[in-house]
Amino acid sequence: MTNSMNGSRVIAFAFALVLACAPVVFGQDTMSQTQPTPAPAAAQTRTVAAGEKGKVMGTIVERDADTFTVRDDQGYETTVVLTYRTDVKSKGGFFRRGQGYDVTNLLRGLVVEVEGRGNTDGKLEASKIRFDRNDLKVARSIETRVTPVEGRVTEVEAQNRTLSGQVDELNEVSKTMRTDIDKNNSNVLATDTRVTSTNERISALDDYDVADQSTVLFKVNSAILTPDAKKALDDLAQKALATKGYVIEVAGFTDTTGSVQKNRILSQKRADAVMQYLAENFDIPLRRMITPFGYGEAEAKAAADNTTREGREQNRRVEVKILTNKGLAQQVNSTIQ
Repeated sequence: MTNSMNGSRVIAFAFALVLACAPVVFGQDTMSQTQPTPAPAAAQTRTVAAGEKGKVMGTIVERDADTFTVRDDQGYETTVVLTYRTDVKSKGGFFRRGQGYDVTNLLRGLVVEVEGRGNTDGKLEASKIRFDRNDLKVARSIETRVTPVEGRVTEVEAQNRTLSGQVDELNEVSKTMRTDIDKNNSNVLATDTRVTSTNERISALDDYDVADQSTVLFKVNSAILTPDAKKALDDLAQKALATKGYVIEVAGFTDTTGSVQKNRILSQKRADAVMQYLAENFDIPLRRMITPFGYGEAEAKAAADNTTREGREQNRRVEVKILTNKGLAQQVNSTIQ
């Protein structure tokens, strides 16, 4: 009897000891499981295997002509490649469908959802891009844009002009410099003369001349290209493709009929329609085209009198210009001489 009671006391003491230790053990396990995984200390690049489906959501932090970089909430960055097949729309709701947008609306600061497949470079080739309209308004408000005035271009246009054709121009200058050094190694004076000439050409890389231009007319309240408009763009595109170091400037306009806000939107749609036609039908790279801009009715830039029917017809237009770089033109002339 005594031995049985002693055995019971030992078992009870052991069970109480287990219960006393259990909260500590289980508490430690719970603490280790709930500690958050630390985020990357700095932005890291995420790649997508070739042919593999990928989806990323984040903010556009860098924007180039044919690509942009998205950074997600964990700080990882994915490079997205744009093609002519990329579908860009705003998100729809219960009672409305998403609206289609041009790729030029993918601005830095815009929150986007991107779906596509990886290419051979580990980048995500986008098939579908979606964003919220309100986010686009915020991105537009913080995007640095300078109001165009007579005799002055916007900062964005100047940057695009510098970027377009930059590789061709610098390669031409580099080849000439190497040739000059080899030929004139024994003549210091001649070498100095050529170096000075090269510096002048580099300084002119931001200067452009109008090589050719065309005006495309539109019907009332329309942004659809007419057959005559398409023919004019076909001719201009052929001339552009035969020109070295070119960029294309596209500016849309309207007559004074309608509200100011409506005319700005309509003129932008007309400019976008011209750029899309050139890209789809002639494979002109986006880096060769300056961001299209809609000026609306812009009385200061009117082509004719808006008080007459004929004048209003001339003002419903898009002006397309082929610009060539002065620095590259000097380089070509110098090589010929």
